[in-house]
Amino acid sequence: MEDYKLGRLQMNALVVLRVFIGWHFLYEGISKMTKAGWSAEGYLLQSKGIFAGLFQWMAEAPGVIEVVNVLNIWGLIAVGLGLILGALTMVASFAGILLLLLYYLANPPMVGYFYSIPMEGNYLIVNKNLVEMAALFLVGVTRSGYYLGLDRLIQKYLAAIKGRSAEVASQT
Repeated sequence: MEDYKLGRLQMNALVVLRVFIGWHFLYEGISKMTKAGWSAEGYLLQSKGIFAGLFQWMAEAPGVIEVVNVLNIWGLIAVGLGLILGALTMVASFAGILLLLLYYLANPPMVGYFYSIPMEGNYLIVNKNLVEMAALFLVGVTRSGYYLGLDRLIQKYLAAIKGRSAEVASQT
């Protein structure tokens, strides 16, 4: 089987997908940060499924929920910026997948689960979180950050540092 290389149209499409998902994450983080009194508490308290006890404990423990809120907001912002800028795209993609997986596990779309906080749409197993995880996986395993983003510059910078380190090591 021949190696398949993505063409300009495919790479542009991946860049657009990366930036749109990045915008979604960034906007979600900023909107949570700027909304007075926002907390993940309500979302976690209504948790269902095998991890419900863990998520509900997180919501009920005052120190823990404060940490969860901060990590959630800044995680969303960091992932969003990384994706938009194409900086550490693989890291940002997989961090985004982790956040979405936690959201999915806290409130999985299964038969018989009803939630007090309104959910958009009607889902069974596959919801927007799973779809966005799949899209982030695609973004993470391709090189869209190298094609149009800061990843190429970051790689060159790290290679230069590594080259200097090797040069210094060989002189000693």
